[in-house]
Amino acid sequence: MEVSNKYIRFDWAVKRMLRDKANFAVLEGLITVLTGEQVTIAEILESEGNQENAVDKFNRVDIKAKNERGDIIIVEVQLTRQLYYLQRMLYGVSKAITEHIEIGNKYDKVKKVYSINILYFDLGQGSDYLYHGKTVFTGVHTGDQLKVNTREADEIKMTVPEDVFPEYYIIRVNEFNDVARTPIEEWLDYLKNNRIKDDTSTPGLKEARQRLLYMTMTDEERKAYDAHMDDIMVQNDVLDTAKMEGRAEGRAEGRAEGKIEMAKNLKSLGVDVRTIMQASGLSEDQIGRL
Repeated sequence: MEVSNKYIRFDWAVKRMLRDKANFAVLEGLITVLTGEQVTIAEILESEGNQENAVDKFNRVDIKAKNERGDIIIVEVQLTRQLYYLQRMLYGVSKAITEHIEIGNKYDKVKKVYSINILYFDLGQGSDYLYHGKTVFTGVHTGDQLKVNTREADEIKMTVPEDVFPEYYIIRVNEFNDVARTPIEEWLDYLKNNRIKDDTSTPGLKEARQRLLYMTMTDEERKAYDAHMDDIMVQNDVLDTAKMEGRAEGRAEGRAEGKIEMAKNLKSLGVDVRTIMQASGLSEDQIGRL
């Protein structure tokens, strides 16, 4: 397979390379650019999102890390459409919170979680490529924001809910079509096009230029990476073709019939049931009866 860019795709790097402590700086840079504060990763935590089965090998990959403050950071890359993705984000954050507090601990041991979601599919309506969500409590009548008294080291401090509750970042990669001028735009250019400026000073991308070069991979790594890229290209082509045929069928016979025809096409091509469900919106039982 001919590779036109010399930098390794981010989803592959997350799965194979960024778990190495020597490469933490790449991920730290992305998180620093998003949050606006310097982030240092202390350790990579166990994550269940990196199975090497037929569905997960290119659809989804994630990494879970802890910073020096003990905050949990979840970075997830999703390549194809996922039904109920917002619910999954919430579930992932909730699970991370409960996994990192032991029974009997005081609630002050609950860790803040940052959920960073890098999406290569259209999540819904919205013209921006970056969305940020956090929790604030606003007075219904006064409009002021609530602050809460907390005691730390025998000292009373004021805490705002956003310091405790999870924060969410949604990066809609396909919506980025601008020239990369700012640090976050440079990151989007890399995430979408695998491009990094030669003179970049953006946190994380400086390190990526040195450590995520395609030509520095071993022959075995390069072979596996090329196969991964081929899988993505084939799947995207199959899904795009099926969607076009489904839309045409839907115009002729109705929305439901179009979905069924799409699912039949995918099934005949040997696409796995999970991907068919994502593309068509049909249930596993419906697909099984086709």
